[in-house]
Amino acid sequence: MYIEQIMTMLGLSDLQLALAVIGLLILIAVAILNIKYARARRKARELTQYSLDDRFGKEPSFSQGFADGDTGRTEPSFGEVQSTTISAPEKFAIDPRIDCVITLRFDEAISGAEILAEINAWTDLEAQSTARWMCEGLNANIDVAEDWEELHPESSYSDLQLAIQLASRKGAIGVLELSDFCSRAQALAETLGSQIDMPSVSTMLDSAKELDAMAAESDIQLSINVLFDEATPGANFDALMRKRGFRLSRNGRAYEFFSNGALIFTSAEIDPNAPVKQVTLLLEVPLVSQDERAFERMLGEGIEIAQAAHGRLVDDNGINLTEAAVISIRQHLDVLYDNLEKGGVPAGSSTASRLFS
Repeated sequence: MYIEQIMTMLGLSDLQLALAVIGLLILIAVAILNIKYARARRKARELTQYSLDDRFGKEPSFSQGFADGDTGRTEPSFGEVQSTTISAPEKFAIDPRIDCVITLRFDEAISGAEILAEINAWTDLEAQSTARWMCEGLNANIDVAEDWEELHPESSYSDLQLAIQLASRKGAIGVLELSDFCSRAQALAETLGSQIDMPSVSTMLDSAKELDAMAAESDIQLSINVLFDEATPGANFDALMRKRGFRLSRNGRAYEFFSNGALIFTSAEIDPNAPVKQVTLLLEVPLVSQDERAFERMLGEGIEIAQAAHGRLVDDNGINLTEAAVISIRQHLDVLYDNLEKGGVPAGSSTASRLFS
């Protein structure tokens, strides 16, 4: 009743009142977010130590599902896990082929400590974002400035790059997440008094959709199944796989094949407490360089395992794998590798590792 009287006094229609209420709610929400962001920034400035490793370049493991962390219990396995020399995790750099890149330029060099003091307030972004984001600076010291680098508190920078990944196996970045990142970059530029070069959100969303579509077409996993005539005892199978150069995964349920410290292909998980009736070898095509000839090597290992354990190569329907089928796979692989190359994401590259993660 009171609302109707107010509407009559102000001459407002139902639609105008509804719009006014919605606008008021939006203003309240923005105010709450600004207060939260300001508190986070104040808290960040109180920090005396800066840990870049915890903020930038966090990379997921490529051997998904096979390298589980310590869960506090012992998993049954075929035997002791063999140690192997694996190349150190690759540090990824900003890549305009798969990132939305925003550049800040300073009229005078600014210290890394001052920049990090502001970026430390973005801890909520790390928790909320589903996309990887990174930050790099161009060292103002021309004697050491070779390329963009991770930020160091003791260094000074003439330019700053902020980037967020546009797509991954989770899909393309969303409009809200991208808009939020761009708003943070704009606010950072204003705080630091820098010029900013930022692409439009709509342009980057279009790029994200195109990148996601290309990735979806190229995200291929090949499998080769070895079906044994008779179930092979677990100990005998384990000995065979080790003899062929495979190594038991950390969870003790799968085998991994490495080349020069890099994972090439794996086996599907196997019950270590049961005889082995079939083993499936798996290849994540975009994650391995074409030069590794991963499919040919996986096919060769499948043939050797089949011959040693009295088995045969079959497709997913249990039908013998024919030479025609192998030729067809090779032809499709050639097309796939070409498409990845043309898309600027060569198989096995650091760019592919990020996109297909």
